[in-house]
Amino acid sequence: MGRGRRVRFPFPRGARGGKRGGIGIVGLLVIVGLMLFFGIDPRVILQGGPQPTGGPDSQMPDIRLPGDARPSTSPRTAGRAPVQAPKSRRDDELKRFISVILADTEDVWRRQFKQMGRQYHEPTMVIFSGSTRSGCGVGVAAMGPFYCPLDQKLYIDLSFYKEMKSRFGAPGDFAQAYVIAHEVGHHVQTLLGIAEKVQRAKSRMSQRQGNALQVRMELQADCLAGVWAHLADRAKQILEPGDIEEGLNAASAIGDDTIQRRTQGHVVPDAFTHGTSKQRVRWFKRGLDSGNIQQCDTFNAQNL
Repeated sequence: MGRGRRVRFPFPRGARGGKRGGIGIVGLLVIVGLMLFFGIDPRVILQGGPQPTGGPDSQMPDIRLPGDARPSTSPRTAGRAPVQAPKSRRDDELKRFISVILADTEDVWRRQFKQMGRQYHEPTMVIFSGSTRSGCGVGVAAMGPFYCPLDQKLYIDLSFYKEMKSRFGAPGDFAQAYVIAHEVGHHVQTLLGIAEKVQRAKSRMSQRQGNALQVRMELQADCLAGVWAHLADRAKQILEPGDIEEGLNAASAIGDDTIQRRTQGHVVPDAFTHGTSKQRVRWFKRGLDSGNIQQCDTFNAQNL
């Protein structure tokens, strides 16, 4: 990501250390981890999802970006010091790479928020190993990276990047950057008040309707990740040949339909929470091609 500036970091060798006794059936962990791969509030999954409180005629909430958005009332926590320091040299390299990407996202979104007459508050990055506490409950490595809107922190276990290569078939440093940029996209949604509106709307919906709304939120975060990549490249020329393909491959690898086929052998559209592989690629590419936050209005899009 920028010749002369980027270091391609190898994935750590060997299996993830330590047993996960007491967490549950491995297959269930994989499914839960994939469902939580990109930033759903962990409590939604751990508590069985939102309870059906609305009828079949519940309306899609009016959520616009960024015209009517307002700052979130969630408390802000500044800084990005990890809770647990990496122990290996490769982990240290990954930590340094993540810090560079996070700093790039801050530069981009600080400028964008200033243009909107707002102030961007940086999220905290928490790097952990095995498990950690968050404002959204206990996070474990099997859940994958996630963003908690309640404490405005991004959580990641570095061993996940090995999983991206070996399990998801999505190697490459730009694929890794896409993960961070997507989670930062959820932070942008929180600051603009979008996350709060979505959660309120979901509390009045059936689980099926809530899932459909969550898909739109996740696809918007994909689009915002693409916006970041476009604007960061325009400012600093961070992209190299092959980077875009890495990002698109990562977006495709974690589509709900692809994951469901891999884990259960069939697809259940009503259970989608992140969108299909095709949808995720489409919205990431839309943000990447346009570099325009206004192009990320998934909530009012007729076709996803």
